[in-house]
Amino acid sequence: MARRRDTDAADLPRYFVWVRGLEGPEPQKWTAMDFGIGDWKRPLVLAYLELPEDERPLSLSVLARRYPPPRVDLS
Repeated sequence: MARRRDTDAADLPRYFVWVRGLEGPEPQKWTAMDFGIGDWKRPLVLAYLELPEDERPLSLSVLARRYPPPRVDLS
């Protein structure tokens, strides 16, 4: 029997982020919106949303359906 880990919503990633992937927008969950040294991640971020506590445990696929990717100009 698998053990279930009890988690508090405060311990889960707070942000749902669409980033520029190799084949278009990719969904990710981040714990913080720190953009790293020299803001190297900033050009990769297409859109982000701080999730309410009740949505933090949701899977990426559920969040991606709920919050569709932004339109991206490929030219």
